[in-house]
Amino acid sequence: MKFDKDSMILYAVTDRTWLGKRKLIEQVNDCLKGGATFIQLREKELDYESFLTEAREIKTLCHKYSVPFVINDNVDIAAACDADGVHVGQSDMKIDDVRARLGRNKIIGVSAVTIEQAIIAEQNGADYLGVGAVFSTSTKLDADTVSHKILKAICDAVSIPVVAIGGITSHNILELKGTNINGVAVISAIFAQPDIKAATEELLLLSKEAVSV
Repeated sequence: MKFDKDSMILYAVTDRTWLGKRKLIEQVNDCLKGGATFIQLREKELDYESFLTEAREIKTLCHKYSVPFVINDNVDIAAACDADGVHVGQSDMKIDDVRARLGRNKIIGVSAVTIEQAIIAEQNGADYLGVGAVFSTSTKLDADTVSHKILKAICDAVSIPVVAIGGITSHNILELKGTNINGVAVISAIFAQPDIKAATEELLLLSKEAVSV
């Protein structure tokens, strides 16, 4: 699966909080129709077999749209479903161990909140960074807040793509313009919306403006 900085423009992270009577794959399909450029499957409660079945289905859907598909945190699921990669936090498995498990051609994303963490992640072989929370967020209440000044400093300190995450909406996304990010990662701004496709289309346009120099 092709992966470059343009893949980062609109990075959608799933959340089944707002499913209602719908299936997650239906919401992801709407998101992909709206133009999402990257999908991360994030599950915290599913049992292994249910998670794996879902991951395989959504991976197939993402590849239909030629969009990279990664798993949040769970390297075992990423390996079992042959995902395009995995996203790990600072307290998760070390990058070297993830690379050994998944192979050198897989995408490894790493969360960072400081310049030092960002530089170390790049040196250790991360393919991209997720930096945030850049705004306060209800999705992850324990998330550290990263100032836009630090966000820009991180972007300037590394050569790999940087995606901003945390509390980003259509109302505040353009505040990130000038930070040199390669894109934004969003959760509720897409999956909590009544019209996921329309919300994605709007965010894609705004994200393109936010990353423009």
